[in-house]
Amino acid sequence: MSGTDSPDGALRVLAVAAHPDDTDFTAGGTIASWTGAGAEVTYLVLTDGSGGGEDPTVPRADLAARREREQRDAAAVLGVKDVRFLGHQDGLLRPDVALRRQIVRVIRQTRPHRAVIQSPEINWAFLPDLHPDHRAAGEASLAALYPDARNPRAFPELLLEEGLAPWSVPEIWVTTGPRPDTRVDVSETFEQKLTALRAHVSQTAHRDRLREDVRAKLAGQAALGGLAPGRLAEAFQVIRTDAAAPAAPSHP
Repeated sequence: MSGTDSPDGALRVLAVAAHPDDTDFTAGGTIASWTGAGAEVTYLVLTDGSGGGEDPTVPRADLAARREREQRDAAAVLGVKDVRFLGHQDGLLRPDVALRRQIVRVIRQTRPHRAVIQSPEINWAFLPDLHPDHRAAGEASLAALYPDARNPRAFPELLLEEGLAPWSVPEIWVTTGPRPDTRVDVSETFEQKLTALRAHVSQTAHRDRLREDVRAKLAGQAALGGLAPGRLAEAFQVIRTDAAAPAAPSHP
């Protein structure tokens, strides 16, 4: 197998997150840079997002529908055309075998060269990263990527009933973890990221200092990564799954 089976050599990326807006907050600038370079990105959102929002009088079903629309709008800003939802209840996500199977199905359907996932580890330095859904999403995603998606003995019914062959994902880019080792300069895509975050109206409309807060966080990561003053960066821990995996196409 070569590095890509896509006729145009495009990088394919699968971003898995617990809630609508999670990927946009942690990796939106990086996603925009990848799509701008021709990558094909799929979002997989595991919960319905019905546990968020500032107004407790809004019915869960209404909020879930609204958050799905917001995520589709935000993804479009970043150049993401394929957005999928599993619809698990927000706040009750569990990294069980059933969830792993659902993620494996999407991995085998989209055949990505790179996955962006949340960390299953606790990052004590930043309180929002402690959300149990985030860590459950990270644990289930990691198990789905390695070893499940590549293992022909894992969920054989996906092959027998749906024709979904095993697939190895060469790179895993972990967000929100305690040990980032890679910073991506997102100075040029900051405005796209911010516009995407503002599309999540139910989550960000009340944040008067959204621009300042996001810029400060990205500036801090840029400084930690040794970038020049004034630059902005998103942070990841990048993992190669094994030396035998197909190389991802060369993109930022």
